[in-house]
Amino acid sequence: MMAIWDTLRLAFGTFRSNLLRSFLTLLGIVIGATTVVSMMGLIEGLRIQVNESMSELGSDCFQVQRLPFGGNLSLAELARRPRLNEGDLEAIRLQPSVLLAAAEDSKGGQKVSTQQRESRPNVTIWAGTPEYFQTNSVVVEYGRPFTDAEYLDGRRVAVIGQDLADTLFPGVQPLGQNIRILGRSFQVIGTLKRRGSFMGGGSQDNQVMMPLSVYKALFGVRNYRVSVQAQSAEMLQRAQDEVTLLMRRRHNLKPLEEDDFFVFSNESATEMFNNISKVISAASFGVCMLSLLVGGIGILNIMLVAVTERTREIGIRKALGAKKRRILAQFAIEAVVLSLVGGALGVGLGMGLAQLAKWMVGLPAQVPAWAVMLSLGMSSGVGLLFGIYPAARAAKLDPVEAMRTD
Repeated sequence: MMAIWDTLRLAFGTFRSNLLRSFLTLLGIVIGATTVVSMMGLIEGLRIQVNESMSELGSDCFQVQRLPFGGNLSLAELARRPRLNEGDLEAIRLQPSVLLAAAEDSKGGQKVSTQQRESRPNVTIWAGTPEYFQTNSVVVEYGRPFTDAEYLDGRRVAVIGQDLADTLFPGVQPLGQNIRILGRSFQVIGTLKRRGSFMGGGSQDNQVMMPLSVYKALFGVRNYRVSVQAQSAEMLQRAQDEVTLLMRRRHNLKPLEEDDFFVFSNESATEMFNNISKVISAASFGVCMLSLLVGGIGILNIMLVAVTERTREIGIRKALGAKKRRILAQFAIEAVVLSLVGGALGVGLGMGLAQLAKWMVGLPAQVPAWAVMLSLGMSSGVGLLFGIYPAARAAKLDPVEAMRTD
């Protein structure tokens, strides 16, 4: 036990005596560990937020829309895709496994005002049929959602997000107040429960919800979508299958033709995010491995230099009875300690960068314990791998020849 502590003490003594050289040697390992910890922290934080956001939509809901998320469609493919319409909505509502179906559309970059105040042009206008609140699990915290009568009559009523309420009505109850959108006056009948930002993007609380019948008169219909709630979570897949077959029949698609619409649920959205995160993780590990290779070569170089500089010391120790395995262990542990210091610095820097991203741009960050352990394990492994050759070379030195070295 004393021998191990003596070896560790010598290793840290060597590190302290050549701080600048040791730090420059460790840069590759620091960069590799930083990359793994920071990227895994951001990906884990995003994964948790995606799961939480998806769970808010309900396990029995899905959506039908014209375009897939992130789809790279050519202009010709885009032109061939028919837009969804009210006929699709009514047909979907008649499916046996469907409990509710709502039409919806949205438009961002809008300005909302009152007589005294005005928002920035970054408000998202959401519109839907009355079922929208249930099929999208949108919770009205104060007031109420609009009714079927208000939708059919085209009344200018609105439910607003908490951020917009704070901007337009600071310290004042917004219910019953009037707001203006494109010069039209709307009465506020409710405020939404606060939801925060999503994946570091804009706030989900800076929005207005209005009847789709009123929205059409203001903006037209740009991206008609249908959100669907199945009879139960157990019937979700059956409802998706029924709606898919229905839409294929309505679009006159042949058996071998691909769908010209997109159906997604919480599971498919989560799966899409997981696929993206796997690509990012693989790229991060690629950068990490390259950095560790550079760091390992640096450790190999500095340990060879250390063996050369301490050849006489090694000869004296062997002449006094030090065994080969003791010399081997000393230099191997020095290489591992050097790498672990770099790994620890990288872990600290990576956690700091993840928290900085969270603070500056609102990206969620939560560094998983396995990423920290992996970074430290890989760092020490690189130190052992690249440090074993210099250590073996030191252990094989002839004591007589070594002591003759100046």
